Amino acid sequence: MQIKSQKLSKVKNISHGFFSKKGGCSKGIYKSLNCGLGSKDKKIYVIKNIEVIKKKFSCNNINLLNQIHSNKIIHLKRKNKKIRLGYADGIFTSLNKIIIGVLTADCVPILFSSRCGKFICAVHGGWKGLHKNIIKNALKLFIKNKIKKNDIICAIGPCIGFKSYEVKSDFKNKIINKNNKYQKLFKIKKGKIFFNIKQYALTKLIEQKLSRKNIQIIEKDTYSSPKFFFSFRRSVHKKEDDYGRNISVIVKDS
Repeated sequence: MQIKSQKLSKVKNISHGFFSKKGGCSKGIYKSLNCGLGSKDKKIYVIKNIEVIKKKFSCNNINLLNQIHSNKIIHLKRKNKKIRLGYADGIFTSLNKIIIGVLTADCVPILFSSRCGKFICAVHGGWKGLHKNIIKNALKLFIKNKIKKNDIICAIGPCIGFKSYEVKSDFKNKIINKNNKYQKLFKIKKGKIFFNIKQYALTKLIEQKLSRKNIQIIEKDTYSSPKFFFSFRRSVHKKEDDYGRNISVIVKDS
């Protein structure tokens, strides 16, 4: 299942997709479209699943990352034959027919494009990366390439939902110590603290003066949708020893 953003779909010359766990060949806890090269799944299955994505976009080249929950974004300036570019949490490029993507299993995948379709970016937004301003770093690359903030379109993809993301008080303190207005991202229910990471990503985008009308939120909860999405936290609660990864990608068609 490929989920598309209506806003990104209006941009000419680009294609994109937030993919569910369906449509691949992996077995067991990785069933079926597990694209996590870092998982314990059989590599032959993972490679076949990645090939599914490449065929979907009629591209021979795809670039992913060794994700490290950082604020680092790689500016891809020339074709790279390796699937994984290096250690970072975002890819920015203007290259044609090169799929760039991120893997998530509860974290926030964010896809960006300039309105003209010349520049694209894929970001893995874990809470640490968001806290370290990875979104600010992504937007800097667009601005450096003379794209105005009002001409940046983005979509926030499926991630863990507010009701599913229980955290501890030290986590809450770490977030609100940076800005007390982040209190609104937390909710206490029956003595438990819950965090809205999707709203956190949106707040970070708005803080950088990105126009709200240019942002779309895909309202899907990875944790509470076991038939459709992999979830790290759900796998922990089920006492599984590993988990699959959902893939989100964007590509310049021409």
